[in-house]
Amino acid sequence: MQSLVLGATGLVGRHIVKQLIAAGEHPFALSRLPHTDTRDIQWFAGDLEDAGALSFPPFQTLYCTAHCHFLPGALPSFARSGLRRVVFFTSTSVLTKLSSADAQERKQVQMLADSEQQAIAECGKHGIAWTVLRPTIIYDEGRDPSISRLARLIARFEFFPLAGLGKGLRQPVHAEDLAIGALQAAASEAAINHTYNVPGSETVTYREMIGRIFDGLGKPRRIIPMPPLLWRAAFHMARRAFPNANAEMGARMSKDLVFDGSSAARDFGWRPRPFHPRFDRTG
Repeated sequence: MQSLVLGATGLVGRHIVKQLIAAGEHPFALSRLPHTDTRDIQWFAGDLEDAGALSFPPFQTLYCTAHCHFLPGALPSFARSGLRRVVFFTSTSVLTKLSSADAQERKQVQMLADSEQQAIAECGKHGIAWTVLRPTIIYDEGRDPSISRLARLIARFEFFPLAGLGKGLRQPVHAEDLAIGALQAAASEAAINHTYNVPGSETVTYREMIGRIFDGLGKPRRIIPMPPLLWRAAFHMARRAFPNANAEMGARMSKDLVFDGSSAARDFGWRPRPFHPRFDRTG
């Protein structure tokens, strides 16, 4: 089965490529920029925004880790190349952030939720079997924009301010485990035309999650609880130092964001690792 990977250089996509190559495949990948390393992967130049201009040799399976906003418009072109199976990623944010107090965040999450449903509908029109995977917080030591960003802040300041006690529950999941799960889902008939939450295997408090980041850096835990109003005021004073962050982060430190991965375990063997990040990881 020939595969195409969208987002092949991204957080999860690069691991999907590695898994496919390890399985003996030479996957296709789409990129706006030329790539010279073609030993195990065949790159195609193009842009999902210009779906009508895309042309591929026959392939049957698509893994999409890129934002799925442009996926519905590209699916008719992919169908002409023989596509029969799609596994694409969105986020559990579509279940938790649609009512965010931050207007920009609400807008982004609504776009993601709408794109997810449009892609599912487009698959139905073309007889393409689909699976949606919704991860929780994704991490990949040194590369991700969430756990690794927190690690960089801790490494710089050697303490972390909590808004409140940080009792909200979290389930961080590693990017490599998501790649493994994507291949397993693509091979599973039970996963056809289903949506799955894919959380990490451990449920920890926000405070403990931060503590394990300290552990992964080899630093003593210095976690300072602050009254939420004081935390919010401090954030607004320092927000220029934290691009793409918003004050809702503090409010969510006390909220449980927990999801059931049992259906993914049942249907395609979802078994992610425990959350013990190590920031000396390479590769």
